[in-house]
Amino acid sequence: MFGTKDHLRAEDGHLLIDGVDVVEIVEEFETPLYVTSERRLRENVRAYREAFPEAWTYFAVKANGNLALLRILAEEGMGADVFSAGELSLVRMAGMPMEKVLFNGNSKRTEELEMAVEAGVRVSADSLDELLALAEVASEMGEEAKVAFRVNPDVSAKTHPKIATGLKTSKFGIPWQEIVDVYKTAMSLDGVKPIGLHCHIGSQILEVSPFVEAMTKMMDLAGRIVEIGGEIEMMDFGGGLGIAYTPETKAPTPADLAAGILPVFKERCKDLGISPQMILEPGRSIVADTTLFLTGVNVVKRAHVNFVGVDAGFNLLARPMLYDAYHHAVVANKADQAPEGKYTVVGPICESGDVLARDRDLPLVERGDIVAMLDAGAYGFSMASVYNGQPRCPEVLVNEGKAELIRRGEDRSCFLAGQIVPPRLLK
Repeated sequence: MFGTKDHLRAEDGHLLIDGVDVVEIVEEFETPLYVTSERRLRENVRAYREAFPEAWTYFAVKANGNLALLRILAEEGMGADVFSAGELSLVRMAGMPMEKVLFNGNSKRTEELEMAVEAGVRVSADSLDELLALAEVASEMGEEAKVAFRVNPDVSAKTHPKIATGLKTSKFGIPWQEIVDVYKTAMSLDGVKPIGLHCHIGSQILEVSPFVEAMTKMMDLAGRIVEIGGEIEMMDFGGGLGIAYTPETKAPTPADLAAGILPVFKERCKDLGISPQMILEPGRSIVADTTLFLTGVNVVKRAHVNFVGVDAGFNLLARPMLYDAYHHAVVANKADQAPEGKYTVVGPICESGDVLARDRDLPLVERGDIVAMLDAGAYGFSMASVYNGQPRCPEVLVNEGKAELIRRGEDRSCFLAGQIVPPRLLK
């Protein structure tokens, strides 16, 4: 049932995560709820370190911004790929070294550029316009910003169109044909020091070949930059390695990725006479399978399909609605029972698209049962909202047989945060 997820098992009818009974966790913290295995998180980081012993791995903070989890990743030696001032603030609080942080993004505000320069992090310039703005900001601050350039390599990642970021039609990156000219411009500007190239071709990629294609294009560009006298201190190849969301899916491991791209990188670096720092930006493959999303059954309605109405919807787990994404569903308090029929798990949100799992073979589902959605650690809570007046839920960390609260759930006061009613409307 759980494949390679050895932190999960069924015992005496209940689902356990790292030996802790999910039903007992729900009794203490209630549903809805995210629950993460610290052991699995550390194991996933170490798998990258073993496969790429000389590379720096930057966690893609957009996947999961929980401060406790970021602190664990910092302890494991990871840096960070951040996309906003908020994410940069989080990784600073988590203790990640600023020399291992890349400020990414296609539309940075002036204050974000200022914050990046002040923090001393590297910036990935997404356009010529942004490069010029960064140079101006850094010069006014009397600083020199280290800048890489996000390349749009026009590589098909063979993934969902909404998470393919390396196609020529994507909003991300500078077209690969223009990179050399932009790099040359940067070499002549005050306030910036061009140090390398950066790309990210997409997310949930289940083949190694697109990474090899992107690597080849990136190293070709590095060669052209060397020809014009440019320095290459870093080459950031992004993230995007997929995971096995379905029991049948075969996903490449970090070792598989290394076998595909490291030979190309090492051979081309040797040919060019350069020794840049290799950087990777995994997010999903670090954190997705560490986490369960638990939701309680409110109603079972037998209509044209068997609907299971639970206490959480796409406001807390948006991926199924956004991408038709699959998360394996387990009835956590009946985890070793045989399927009884097909059920469609739906949330309480006033949208027809509020479907978490469609036509799944499950045991007899009843009011009060607990449904666990697997592999929910990436783009789960980080995409959560309070739509329809539904507060965001707590998060719990499991470690060495204990469950610890790492984020309090919100109450209805969250709907009032920041709101101001003009006095004239209070009469």
